[in-house]
Order: sequence, then C-alpha cells, then structure tokens
Amino acid sequence: MCCQKLCCLVPGEYGCIVRLECDRQERKRLMDLGLTEGCTVRCLHISPLGDPVAYSVRGCVIALRRCEAGKITVRTSNTRK
Repeated sequence: MCCQKLCCLVPGEYGCIVRLECDRQERKRLMDLGLTEGCTVRCLHISPLGDPVAYSVRGCVIALRRCEAGKITVRTSNTRK
C-alpha cells in the first residue's frame, strides 16, 4: 500500500483517506460529504472528458472535480477493508 492523491485512483480502486489538504471552508464541505480521515473511498467512473470523477463514499455516490480530489491523500489498496 502506498499514499497518493484521490484523483490518481482508477475505476475499481479503493483508497483510505489519510489527509485533507485544503482550507477550512472546503474541508468542512468535503467532511459534510462524508470524506473524513479513515473513510474508505472507491473510484467508480471517470467522465469522458476526465472531469468530474464519481466516487463511492459511505454507500453514496458523489462526484468531485479533479482539483478537489487532488487535495485528498489516500492510502491505496485493491480491496475494501
């Protein structure tokens, strides 16, 4: 397992959130969406033009722009924990 940005996940790959690297307002928004440290995220689908990307978080599907996902560090794995 290694750490990388959430935007680098490919469809079907899982990641465990390690850190949110953003300002206070954006951090609150991401946390309201369920993206908290220790949470497992799965990349579901990348849109044809590459932005946004669909992720499964806590049983819900959310879409994030790559610039937003680039502020989230995850520890990657191929399987869910």
